[in-house]
Amino acid sequence: MKLPTIYLEDDYSAMARRGGEIVADIVRRSSRLVVALPTGSTSVGLYADLARRHREDGLSFRHVITFNLDEYRGIPKDDPESYHVFMERNLFAHVDIPASARHLPDPLAASSGDEVRRYEEAIDAAGGIDLAVLGVGANGHIAFNEPGDYVTGPTHVAALTDDTWTRNFPSLAPLREKNPEVRARYATAYTVGVGTILRARRILLLASGQAKASVLASAVRGSVTPNIPASFLQLHPDVTMVLDRAAGDWSLVKP
Repeated sequence: MKLPTIYLEDDYSAMARRGGEIVADIVRRSSRLVVALPTGSTSVGLYADLARRHREDGLSFRHVITFNLDEYRGIPKDDPESYHVFMERNLFAHVDIPASARHLPDPLAASSGDEVRRYEEAIDAAGGIDLAVLGVGANGHIAFNEPGDYVTGPTHVAALTDDTWTRNFPSLAPLREKNPEVRARYATAYTVGVGTILRARRILLLASGQAKASVLASAVRGSVTPNIPASFLQLHPDVTMVLDRAAGDWSLVKP
């Protein structure tokens, strides 16, 4: 198993800049690039840095094809919590990725089985993923591949754990006891599976904060286990991790 290349940065802003530098370099050197994109708070800084590079340095994304890693199931695309809205607000409105080259699962697809097959086939038709950009959950999930007894290879519908849901919706969490529908509204999501992620030619993972430190140490140095989905990245030959000091101080200590 090949150890990842780890960049340890001082804080969140430095982590975002380093991640942007790595992605920008790959974009510049590629004539055509298929990228899997994450959502969540860690990616906000990365997308802001890429938008800045487009605005100030003329970095073009016209040749980039994107596939988002996940989207909530059963909500409108214009739902304020949808990843369609998140991506438009944080990245797509600020760079020149063609609209036809932006792909996300359809949250209102009539058949979830047909939708996961369609999405997986679209990734294959694009030639597979050149670069998968990932975040990681405090419980070790990547995309919405949650801890469990097994991992799912292809794109599928995943049930969010209570821990993930609470972290993703801190403002809604206090309402769930009186209104269970709040929890049910975002209970499941389409997600690209671990197998599809591992077929990416290159993987870049960004993480920030003390809450990620323990699970990252286990993911890199422990056993490969479905209880920590991020540990499967040990099986990939080209993984780069960009961590802020709070998330990555463990990397300075010899195992």
